[in-house]
Amino acid sequence: MKLWPFLVLLVTLLSATASLPSEALNVRGHLLKSKTFLSPPIFLRPGSVSNKWYFDIAFPRGHLALKSFNAEVVDERGVPVPLHETYLHHWVAEPYFAVKEAAAAAAAGEAQKRSKGILNRNSGVCKNTLGQYYGLGSETRHTATWVPDPYGIEVGNPEAPPEGYEEKWLLNVHAIDTRGAADKLGCTECRCDLYNVTIDEHGRRIPEDYTGGLYCCYDETRCKVKEGFSDGEVRKVFLRYTVTWLDWSDAVLPVKIYIFDVTDRALLEGKSEPACKVEYQVEACSSENRANNDCVHVQATKQILPRGGDIVFGVAHQHSGGIAASLHGEVAGWHH
Repeated sequence: MKLWPFLVLLVTLLSATASLPSEALNVRGHLLKSKTFLSPPIFLRPGSVSNKWYFDIAFPRGHLALKSFNAEVVDERGVPVPLHETYLHHWVAEPYFAVKEAAAAAAAGEAQKRSKGILNRNSGVCKNTLGQYYGLGSETRHTATWVPDPYGIEVGNPEAPPEGYEEKWLLNVHAIDTRGAADKLGCTECRCDLYNVTIDEHGRRIPEDYTGGLYCCYDETRCKVKEGFSDGEVRKVFLRYTVTWLDWSDAVLPVKIYIFDVTDRALLEGKSEPACKVEYQVEACSSENRANNDCVHVQATKQILPRGGDIVFGVAHQHSGGIAASLHGEVAGWHH
């Protein structure tokens, strides 16, 4: 039986873009604040999928310096839900600019001409494909997102939105209920045969050589379950997220967020525009490599930041089958 594992690798870098002021060393002297929120309820039955977008989510307001954003799936009692019951495929959070309600009421005709929202994406390199500020998946629990002092991610700057708009936040949560799944790994890898789908969420026919991926496990689809689980109990879960921040001040050194995709080979191939992907297919191991116990797929790429600075934080995201990820600089011996 051929296995078709999928690996999505993202490295999020926060790169400082200014010199370090002496007063920035006093960031910890400011009041650190933290608050925990819940997403809207997510209803799942055995084998079902939820991949919804939530706009204007609960989020700290004001001109802030974000220090961390941690999340996990919990049930109605606030108890963490294990991954072998609800697989957190991914979640992403990012700001956007929405039309102010007051402005819309005062000039309804003009407001209707405007877009409902303008995404306020990260600084690159893959911002047109992967524009989030925060986002992880099944590795969310126990993965640090702390931005060290004196740095912070600037949000809520009142001068940032276009006139008539205000900053809000959105959240996308992709969760798969694997209780009673006929093939738990196959369900989390979104194998099309287990989801019994031939068209994607936009009504387009899925290519025959597409054996698994996001096209097959979209919102409201259902993975094959064992006998006795078809009418299983509906469970209500939430994404619980905790945001830690400081009020913005001159003591904070702002950073930029960059997301890389290991499959983006544009620079290596001499192309000017990035070619980032959300997913890619790892070919089945050849019989020769299998005989030599050498079934390891290695993917590497090269990227250049749009501007210089200090890298102060990095984290990688990968799915089932991923072994490790590393980031290396051009300076000999430097790696993350």
